Amino acid sequence: MHHRIRPAIDRMIAPAQGISRDGQPLSYNRAPAADLAPWISRLYVTKVLAPVDYALECGLFNDTACLRIQLAGLWNAETATGPQEAGNAALFFGPQSRHMPVRVTGSFISLGFALRPGACTALKGPRVGDYLDRIVSTDVLGLPSQRMLALFEPDAAPEDWLLTLETLLRSRVADLDCAAPDPVTTRFEDICYRAPTLSVAEAAAECGVERRKLERVISRDFGMAPKQVLRRARALDMASYLRGVADAEEADVLALRYYDESHLIHEFTELFGMSPRQFVLRPQPLLTLTLESRQARRLEALHRLEPGQPRPWE
Repeated sequence: MHHRIRPAIDRMIAPAQGISRDGQPLSYNRAPAADLAPWISRLYVTKVLAPVDYALECGLFNDTACLRIQLAGLWNAETATGPQEAGNAALFFGPQSRHMPVRVTGSFISLGFALRPGACTALKGPRVGDYLDRIVSTDVLGLPSQRMLALFEPDAAPEDWLLTLETLLRSRVADLDCAAPDPVTTRFEDICYRAPTLSVAEAAAECGVERRKLERVISRDFGMAPKQVLRRARALDMASYLRGVADAEEADVLALRYYDESHLIHEFTELFGMSPRQFVLRPQPLLTLTLESRQARRLEALHRLEPGQPRPWE
């Protein structure tokens, strides 16, 4: 079940950050500065060159809320509130319960960061469950979109963009005198990376709380019930493997998270809208970028990879 064929590649685009061993696109992504690590899981920059009239049909699937600055490209997405279009804009993406179809026309530049579960609560931001599968202006965070865009010169170096984001976040944390996310949320985040096959009762026991409290905290900080969050984590890890941006040595472990192949196909199709085989055969450049960034974060969180160390798929 865990054997995969080489993933399909979209040869019409040219990622500025390079490609993996399998030829999949890579972004520039890294861990945040240590003082921001309680609230931010990952920062990234994606620059892709494409013909001006080329429309890239792909999708996104993020398990945490994200702030994204779009400096180039015309974006269309199928959100929970219907089709949405955006050009240059600063946007808040709520966490996703399933694959979100996205269409991008022409070359594009996107940069931003992924919030850790519970960060919105700790930073006195919106309740993430209210923005599940939605995209809105960063105005909802008290960060006016146009003011955000003005902070980033289109020709600046990627690391300069990320340092600007970190400075912005550092000021926000100081101004609000923010606490770290709930320890129960942090512990459950670790379980999602390490052992997403645990039952909700087992996860509650590991977190040292009753099941009812776990369900309340996770619903608040992840925007979904614990069982859904764990199922999503399994699917995202498998999708990363299928796209060639996961540690290949985990293949057997990932496969054993499903009872059998029909279980894998059923859950994968429900969350991604396509079977695992279809997922491999169809180019998925945007989705691959987000999966690769999440896997880098996951391996670092599990202390299997040091920040800045070459990743297994590079």
